[in-house]
Amino acid sequence: MVKSYLQKSLDEWKEDISNFLGEIDKEYEEVAQELKVYSYKYNITKQVIQSTVNEEIIENIRQMYHKPFEESYNQLKEYIRDLEEKRRVFQMFIQKIDEVTRKESAKLNVS
Repeated sequence: MVKSYLQKSLDEWKEDISNFLGEIDKEYEEVAQELKVYSYKYNITKQVIQSTVNEEIIENIRQMYHKPFEESYNQLKEYIRDLEEKRRVFQMFIQKIDEVTRKESAKLNVS
């Protein structure tokens, strides 16, 4: 059976979106790894600060490590939320295209 123009167009669009979704997934994995690193760095510095009594050393650790790690961690958390939203939205495109494809296929099979 020859694919209809509509089906070909939808398949091409789905392929484009799937490729874009693949790029988002790859970026998501990279950011998730980086987030994990900063989570460890942040928690380690927090634990060291809690175990230190010298206020000068504590302040130095906060300035050099803890605050920058916390900022990076929070930025990465926000970025990963944005990527999750993109994934959700583009996955919705694929689901909707599949829905239309099934409906069109059913119409063709009934005719």
